[in-house]
Amino acid sequence: MSEYSSISSFHEALYAGNTTCENAVRQYLERIDQFRHLNAFVEVFAEEALERARSLDERVRSGARLGPLGGVVTGIKDVICYKGHQVSASSNILKGFTSLYSATAVERLLEADAVIIGNLNCDEFAMGSSNENSAHGKVLNALDTSRVPGGSSGGSAVAVQADLCLVSLGSDTGGSVRQPADFCGIIGLKPTYGRISRHGLIAYASSFDQIGIFGKDIADVAAVLQVIAGPDTYDSTASQKEVPDYQSCLKDNKSYKIAYLRDALHHEGLDAEMRTGYEQFFDNLKATGHTVEAVDFEYLDYVVAAYYVLTTAEASSNLSRFDGVKYGYRTPTGGLELNDFYKKSRSEGFGKEVKRRILLGTFVLSAGYYDAYFTKAQQVRRLVVEKMNGILSDYDAILLPTVPTTAFKIGEKMEDPIAMYLADIYTVLANLTGVPAISIPLQRHSNGMPYGIQIIAKQFDEGHLLQIAKNLLQ
Repeated sequence: MSEYSSISSFHEALYAGNTTCENAVRQYLERIDQFRHLNAFVEVFAEEALERARSLDERVRSGARLGPLGGVVTGIKDVICYKGHQVSASSNILKGFTSLYSATAVERLLEADAVIIGNLNCDEFAMGSSNENSAHGKVLNALDTSRVPGGSSGGSAVAVQADLCLVSLGSDTGGSVRQPADFCGIIGLKPTYGRISRHGLIAYASSFDQIGIFGKDIADVAAVLQVIAGPDTYDSTASQKEVPDYQSCLKDNKSYKIAYLRDALHHEGLDAEMRTGYEQFFDNLKATGHTVEAVDFEYLDYVVAAYYVLTTAEASSNLSRFDGVKYGYRTPTGGLELNDFYKKSRSEGFGKEVKRRILLGTFVLSAGYYDAYFTKAQQVRRLVVEKMNGILSDYDAILLPTVPTTAFKIGEKMEDPIAMYLADIYTVLANLTGVPAISIPLQRHSNGMPYGIQIIAKQFDEGHLLQIAKNLLQ
């Protein structure tokens, strides 16, 4: 698929008559079949995608121009609703459930003439950092199938990594787009909270969740964001701010004033070789005219704890709706009392990690512990927001690692949930504060795996963020 490595190159070939939408879809379907062992897809919409491609080709032959994503083959994470298609959040408790409506992001993709080729595997209810917590089985990293692809949007990342689609959508609650993008050596964007409507996104933690975008080209990511961002009457938390022209933002090229978090770079959990790589990268930036300065971030060791207290509390509330009564999995009643029916349905339907987080969230919200945990975590969140805003008022962007290590081996951290949670130390900052962040590929580790760097910008400053990312990738 390298001849169509970007949306612009595909459109150039399409309008020159050198390819068709149908041909592109067929090529992707062949690769999906070839790489089905990666387990990236939950379901492939083969016939539907081909039919849509043919209708787009008819419009092209008639001389019409397609929408901005015309014929662009796209995958969506299995937590994003698409009317008439199954959506399970990779959980047995939603096995066989067919969505009654489409997410706003999906509707906007279709309006822009994208082709949705299937839904993509993920950690159950987007809870995980390795994509090992799926009812559909684990996803494999295409670069090394003995390693995880990251999570929770592992299928979305691998689909782009292995050229099974051109771009894909994931969701990012604490790093679930940026971390797998890093592990897979591609680009992953988490926009500002509220930049993209959450209508039709199955909720994990409502004040953290945000739909994100995977791609291999910054301009592609900008094009998808341009289409799916903006106000939505179905989501009161979606921003009313005007969506800028992200494509035109990419044309600027200048020197930047950049901060990096000293506490992140010298954290004991960061791989030593990666630390050296980041230091060299910062030196190179300085040599090319950028200002790069270290700043202190004294709350770094508190962010993971605050994040997991708050997100598990919200998960406990959000997932209470999955009770086996109206839809999804239900245990055979067998004369069970109502409470026993609830307990049995949820115990059988939810996986281990989801049950762990529901229990944690219920605990921190319980009488006697609410102030000690939930209220305190909210106070930490406020301090982190103030600190982040203070730094971003003085700098164009903040640089920090995306993750502390490269992709780890399958099963390596499954028996130690605390180690798995601590791997989110660098990504949860953007979710706690609601700012946009992007992970871009940087270097290869001596173990052969890629690692990237994370860029953070001010709220609703995605245009500037994408511009910086493009310039740093050059």
